Amino acid sequence: MGNLITTPKLAGGDDVYEQLVRMHEGLSEQESLKVWAKLCLTLANHIGDRQIVEQAIALVRRIQPD
Repeated sequence: MGNLITTPKLAGGDDVYEQLVRMHEGLSEQESLKVWAKLCLTLANHIGDRQIVEQAIALVRRIQPD
């Protein structure tokens, strides 16, 4: 079993964040949620390791908004 990497390693993280925010522009709440789900499933497929994906789900479920 692999372990989820939580240390920053994405180059241009601020730019990616901006793209993620812009991805929702002009969308209804329902469309926005659908886009999020499609992105998550696409990335989960790319990761290809169910245990890593499950670790990520568990992590984000524990994190409460500020």
